[in-house]
Amino acid sequence: MTLHLGPQSVGQRLDRALVMALEKAGHATTRSALAHAFERGDVVADGKRLKPGQKVDRELTVEVTLPVPQPLRAEPEDIPLDIVYEDDVVLVVDKPAPLPVHAGPGHPTHTLVGAVLHHLGVEPSALPVLPGNDPTRPGIVHRLDKDTSGLLVVTKTPQAQAHLAEQFRRHTIERAYLGVSEGSPTWTKLRVDTPHRRDPRDRRRFAPVGDGGRRAITDMQVERRLHGATLVRFTLHTGRTHQIRMHARHVGHPILGDALYGRRPTDPRVVAAIATLDRHALHATLLAFEHPTTGQPLRFESPLPPPLQHLVTTLSAPHRK
Repeated sequence: MTLHLGPQSVGQRLDRALVMALEKAGHATTRSALAHAFERGDVVADGKRLKPGQKVDRELTVEVTLPVPQPLRAEPEDIPLDIVYEDDVVLVVDKPAPLPVHAGPGHPTHTLVGAVLHHLGVEPSALPVLPGNDPTRPGIVHRLDKDTSGLLVVTKTPQAQAHLAEQFRRHTIERAYLGVSEGSPTWTKLRVDTPHRRDPRDRRRFAPVGDGGRRAITDMQVERRLHGATLVRFTLHTGRTHQIRMHARHVGHPILGDALYGRRPTDPRVVAAIATLDRHALHATLLAFEHPTTGQPLRFESPLPPPLQHLVTTLSAPHRK
């Protein structure tokens, strides 16, 4: 395909500018797929092969050749599930990180959906799909980012799915997360209320910019102050994509280990503590909703998983020279 990089791309890395141009043209791809195209010599301008790290210094017309992506499918997969609750209409699981909820670019298999289908012993068509969603998301009414662990509810019937979707739409479902943020906030409690739109500088991210966008509201409360970091409880009042991660960045205390919204810490002890962390430090610790059939309130809590508990313990202990 032929892509034109206009004035807005000048000064950016070429690979980043191309990812944004591909998304805008309706050809979303992963950075790894684009990296392979560079390696093959399939990114060309004026008959010359380009390099991913070079800066765009002028308007440029680029020819990119990418393989046709294989269609994504939901398939049963024998993956262990941590089941917190199950009945005839709903299933509540404690999702590990870094497990994606459903298939997507870069992770066509090994998903929570695949694990659920295997556990139930059913084909994807046996579970409902929300209107507007693609068939890779049977039973799904909400999601967690791949590197976020914690509580998630899956529905087994169309009626249950519609009922829970309405609860999410009305923001009557209670959801709270624990995250380890960089630095020490000056506040103990804070409500963040911002617009929520795609970041114009990086389409992979969201940012609190623009007028008339969707509204995102998060309550933040300090749970424990650590060395160079803080354990924060985040309570959602809306459920936008990347909402907590975006708001944590917005207030200057990004989630540790967050490759998209974070930054490299400057404190050597914090750097050492997250060196082996293969995820970001965010966990869905509370999920409460009305049962879609009985109307009874259901409430579930999940403690920090071992890697994040170890991170908190490490940054709580006195430093040893």
